[in-house]
Amino acid sequence: MEQAVRNKLRNVVTQCRKLLEEAVSQELQGRFGIHVSLKKDEVIIEYEVRMTNLSDEERVYRKDLLEHYEHIQASGSKPKDALVQLIREIAFTHLNRLCAYKMMEAREVYVGGQRFREAISRGVNSNGVKFFLADHPDDERLFNSGRQDIAYRHFLDWLGGLLSEEIGILFNPNDSANRLYPPQRVLDVVLGLINDEELAGIWAQDETIGWVYQYFTPKELRDQARKESAAPRNSYELAFRNQFFTPRYVVQFLVDNTLGRIWYEMRQGETALKESCQYLVWQPNESFSRPKKDPRDIAILDPACGSGHFLLYCFDVLQTMYEEAYDDPDLGPALKKDYPTLADLKKAIPGLILRHNLHGIDIDLRATQIAALALWLRAQRAYQATSLKGAQRPQITKSNIICAEPMPGEQGLWQEFVAELQPKVLGQLVQAVFDKMTLTSETGSLLKIADELTDAIEAARRQWLARPKEEQLALFPEEKRPKAEQMSLFDVSGITEEQFWDQAEARVVDALRDYARQTANGKGLVRRLFADDAVRGFAFVDVCRTRFDVVLMNPPFGEASKPSKAYIEKSYPRTKNDVYAAFVERGLQWLQPHGMLGAITSRTGFFLSSFQKWREEVLLREARPTVFADLGYGVLDTAMVETAAYCLEAVR
Repeated sequence: MEQAVRNKLRNVVTQCRKLLEEAVSQELQGRFGIHVSLKKDEVIIEYEVRMTNLSDEERVYRKDLLEHYEHIQASGSKPKDALVQLIREIAFTHLNRLCAYKMMEAREVYVGGQRFREAISRGVNSNGVKFFLADHPDDERLFNSGRQDIAYRHFLDWLGGLLSEEIGILFNPNDSANRLYPPQRVLDVVLGLINDEELAGIWAQDETIGWVYQYFTPKELRDQARKESAAPRNSYELAFRNQFFTPRYVVQFLVDNTLGRIWYEMRQGETALKESCQYLVWQPNESFSRPKKDPRDIAILDPACGSGHFLLYCFDVLQTMYEEAYDDPDLGPALKKDYPTLADLKKAIPGLILRHNLHGIDIDLRATQIAALALWLRAQRAYQATSLKGAQRPQITKSNIICAEPMPGEQGLWQEFVAELQPKVLGQLVQAVFDKMTLTSETGSLLKIADELTDAIEAARRQWLARPKEEQLALFPEEKRPKAEQMSLFDVSGITEEQFWDQAEARVVDALRDYARQTANGKGLVRRLFADDAVRGFAFVDVCRTRFDVVLMNPPFGEASKPSKAYIEKSYPRTKNDVYAAFVERGLQWLQPHGMLGAITSRTGFFLSSFQKWREEVLLREARPTVFADLGYGVLDTAMVETAAYCLEAVR
């Protein structure tokens, strides 16, 4: 994207953000009676009995909004900060969705078996709205009676409902954005900005949504935060201070020399990637020793994924890998067993890539919304290339983009949930991990939660193995038998097979998913938010326990956020002086033996004395550098940092 177009997009996103945040704030205050006091730094919530202006539906919406606000507060935010976060989340989600619709209009996307119809290019008069009204008489009557705004809102809700099955993280029907829309007059202005002719050519590009994500946070806010504190004061600051777009050529350089290099070695140099991966460094007469691997078993992780730029290019490389594997004498038989023809495989490849290969973690929920959308759109483009239309296109039922968040903080709900888990040790294991996850949103991928879970499960398992058997207990009179609470930290009663311990994590996640369906006692939205967070929390645990063939990153740099500083200093004593160095150390720990890591970071680690342990004990002892590019200034958009891009191979 040329600089002039990027500047235009930056201005449009900035205007849209201001319009949407102001409109959301005004709606919360004027319609729902929720606002910040002008005299004090506190939130005022009007009594419900005074809200006589609300319809029955709006009363439900207000209740849901308040429960979401309380849910944010329960994670530790101050009242004003929680309200600001709620406003920001609603505004950003609306902008993300509108941009998503614009991108879908610009390419051949199918939703619910039908080609995506125009949704926002002409606002309420878009063709998709007309088709919707023809199938929804009540909304057609609203539209024709002057309530076009309500009918259009219902159309957008309906459209989001269709998309929620495949991109749930962005089109989640439980999101507060579904409860509060900006007025139509504001929406019309925002749509006018998005539909500006100067931006007409960008909506078919995969990277556009990433620029929207970066530009939503203004540079002035970054500058102010850095002026007020050298270290990020919380996870939100850590996220927006490091929102810098990774240029395509850097992405290609790192992916070509990690994922591309691995496949090149597996294929003994006989691969089309040798030509298409233009930055792949290879030498004539190289010798190879990397065993072949089914492409479905090759896992890639970006532990600070942002809007997913690394994963998008990995998608392109993986497509070639799958197709070459189909005709490979060693790998082909397994693929042909599941996919009798190459056409069958090509039809399945987009879903296989998102299900098996690509994994991303970020501390910013907005980033995970963007990354999930970008990968879904990339999959749709792959379907288009195979001429699959409508119902021929398999649904994307799984992706592995995860927001690193603490387990939810509503103690009443949490205690109720834990008490219902059976056997009781499941609840105890969940509680043990919950207590360790309070810093997840601050430390993100640097939190070694998998070790904590493994230790808890192993401790409970050892306790179960050491428990007195029934025949031993029979030797004691009833009143003198050892009590369970005196014998152990965990209640392992009711467990009869050792296989339970192999399934413990999966059973916890299944229980959380079941809990998501519970909406009793008038706490529907909070219960669903609670369960959604819990599932994300344990998805994070699962990723932390996985080993990857490739880790790619443009990690945060500089000091750790203040809440995470003590943990990082304790857990990463060799690399605690800069977050990016700790990310590289953590990335190497995630790798399979001889897996590869690619990173773009500040170049300071390669010459400052304070990084000596990082260089000597991490880069040179735990890894083998394979390629290095000293890039200097001006690479990460407005970031004033000299950068280097490099690849490492794990030696263990």
